[in-house]
Amino acid sequence: MAGLGLAAAAQAANAQRDWSGKNPVRYPDPDVLVLDKSFEKYRIKSTPIERLYTGLLWAEGPAWNGEGRFLVFSDIPNDRQMRWLEEDGHVSVYRKPCGFSNGNTFDYQGRQLSCEHLNRRVVRYELDGSLSVVAAKWQGKPFNAPNDIVVHPDGGIWFTDPGYGILSNYEGHKAPLEIKEAVYRVDGQTGAIAMVTDELYKPNGICFSPDYKKLYICDTGSTNYPQAKNVIRVYDVADSRTLRNGRQFISMDMPGKGSGVADGIRADKDGNIWAGAGWAGAGYDGVHVFNPEGARIAMILLPEPCANVCFGGPRRNRLFMAAAQSLYALYVEAQGAHIA
Repeated sequence: MAGLGLAAAAQAANAQRDWSGKNPVRYPDPDVLVLDKSFEKYRIKSTPIERLYTGLLWAEGPAWNGEGRFLVFSDIPNDRQMRWLEEDGHVSVYRKPCGFSNGNTFDYQGRQLSCEHLNRRVVRYELDGSLSVVAAKWQGKPFNAPNDIVVHPDGGIWFTDPGYGILSNYEGHKAPLEIKEAVYRVDGQTGAIAMVTDELYKPNGICFSPDYKKLYICDTGSTNYPQAKNVIRVYDVADSRTLRNGRQFISMDMPGKGSGVADGIRADKDGNIWAGAGWAGAGYDGVHVFNPEGARIAMILLPEPCANVCFGGPRRNRLFMAAAQSLYALYVEAQGAHIA
């Protein structure tokens, strides 16, 4: 393994760091770890990992609004959506209450889509300010608690339903799971809902490949099912509507570092997968970057587990990281493959 290696990773993670920015970190940032030389073209040596905001309880669902040039993200236990403005870095409450929303994205018309834990549904905020319910039930039963969401150019809305929002009263309202954890597609023209797979124990983060021919899904089932593995699976997308040929893309196991989970994921234009990762401790928690063949090529170490990521900024080359109590950002030479 090239670059700093795992021993240096742990050393960098444990180093005392002033996240206020008053005492700048020396370039290149030691917590951006190049594990394979192929990542060098994406690394900017003269930029730091920045903590943009802290004081959250569980940060999730970052999504970039290109027209408004702001980032929306969820603070689930506080039942609020936050907004970070690119203009001056101002952070304010965007919506409260918000149904204990988790994942967010924007569609091709600029409308925000959100997964609500409390109401166990997917909603869309229309441009006139009204709210539309996109999906609330499957075969007459309520969803468990929709979690993460992506859109397809054909208008289809794909979302995961692992049920974390009803496992306790902390992120929603405690209730039993009434249906198997699964992944769904909502037709953009008819609104018809179809289950696309229920093979995963707890399907969580979700993203398409740059050409929309593959779908990547994180399985975080080990949180509740001892037999589940910490993996990201990949499927071929057939006719923009169905999945086939499901297989393991990567394992989140790391020799000598344990095994955490990949929560939220995004693809860049070259097909690399950037995964928010955590729950394995210092030297592991942060963002793991995998090339299209599934090799781990870099890590961005954070002092807390990372739940989800997205690319933003006018050039879509700024990686935003929603990590437990804080929001972080890092400029990279990669560009996000999709709109939010």
